[in-house]
Amino acid sequence: MLDSIKVGNFIMEKRKSLSMTQQQLADKLNISFQAISKWENGTTYPNIEILRDLAIVLDVSVDEILAGSERDEDGLSYSKAGIDITYTDTIKKEMAKHLETKDSRVLNGLGPFASLYDIKFPNIENPVLVLKSEEPGSKQKLAMEYGYTESICHDMINHLVNDIVVMGATPLAVLDTIVCGNAEKDTIKALVKGVSDACKENECSLVGGETSIQPLVVDAGVYVLTSSIAGIVEKSKVIDGSAIEEGDVVLAIASNGLHTNGYSLVRLLMDKIPQIKLDKIDGLTFIEQIMKPHTPYYKAIKGLFDGNVIHGMAHITGGSIEGNLCRVIPEGLSAKIDLSKLKILNLFKYIKNHGNISDEEMLRTFNCGVGFNIVVAQKDKTLVMNHIKQFYDCYEIGMIEKGNIKVKFENKMNWL
Repeated sequence: MLDSIKVGNFIMEKRKSLSMTQQQLADKLNISFQAISKWENGTTYPNIEILRDLAIVLDVSVDEILAGSERDEDGLSYSKAGIDITYTDTIKKEMAKHLETKDSRVLNGLGPFASLYDIKFPNIENPVLVLKSEEPGSKQKLAMEYGYTESICHDMINHLVNDIVVMGATPLAVLDTIVCGNAEKDTIKALVKGVSDACKENECSLVGGETSIQPLVVDAGVYVLTSSIAGIVEKSKVIDGSAIEEGDVVLAIASNGLHTNGYSLVRLLMDKIPQIKLDKIDGLTFIEQIMKPHTPYYKAIKGLFDGNVIHGMAHITGGSIEGNLCRVIPEGLSAKIDLSKLKILNLFKYIKNHGNISDEEMLRTFNCGVGFNIVVAQKDKTLVMNHIKQFYDCYEIGMIEKGNIKVKFENKMNWL
């Protein structure tokens, strides 16, 4: 139990040892000196929102403030190792707000050792779980540097959902992991909020996860994000490319930019030509263009799942069209892609020109404007394109023919 007199005396002693007046301490905390006086008189406690800042100013831990005494200088403690349990507990309380959901399948919230999710699906005869883990790659370094904390969470979740959508799955539940060198409450709060909001936009639930503070492993201010998802699909309706046949059409759905791939090369370009960060492309700065969140395709595609019109899908990520579409092309067939039909975004033209990058390297590294591929029968292509155009641009870029090379290109990309 807290001893208000002991806590107050401790605050006063530490303040005086630093040669600060009550007003000077109040100024550092952006509060009134009367609040400091009440703490030191034992009338009130510092509220939970200000404890961390007070600890930093007094050069002690939150645990030491609440205990009203310093730890033994010779004894080891978790606080001295860089982890303040009292402070991290306050962060968990902030997280709980963003784990609230109306999904009746989520049976518990923050607190238990693991999350419970009801997987009874009366309308699915043979349910199959679709599982995937993802992280936003080196884009997260730029996100933290340029203030896109919540945005990078949308990148991660949109990418994650897109990866299970290609199999015809409905997203259900997400678990996230945040690894950091020190837990900054506002940053953690923004990250959890970003993940939660992105899950809601993709019609699934953030049900729990892990925040791991590792001060001796990760530098202060560095955050590493990962997440895992569970989706569901009827076994007879799994879309794995096995229905693809000769004569089918390959459709492209537009991306909005880099999504979450190619950032190591882009960062190299930014290091080489720092001034490009503020160059305008289609009315936005280079930074604003490359930090657009990864396009989410679930809502655009889900309405086609029950129509049995989709023969195969590919999420275009690292390796671009060739490295991803090949995953769903059956043996003995080949997807012939007409590169001249690709609608290349101006951002990629800018990167190619300023980096003097070859066509081959651009195709290997970036999506070049194509974020998703769908393979359908010739007779269904108009229906599918019209449906998807309600959300994103969709157009034909190739066809399926007999062959031993899963994906082959013809003609050249149009960079004009």
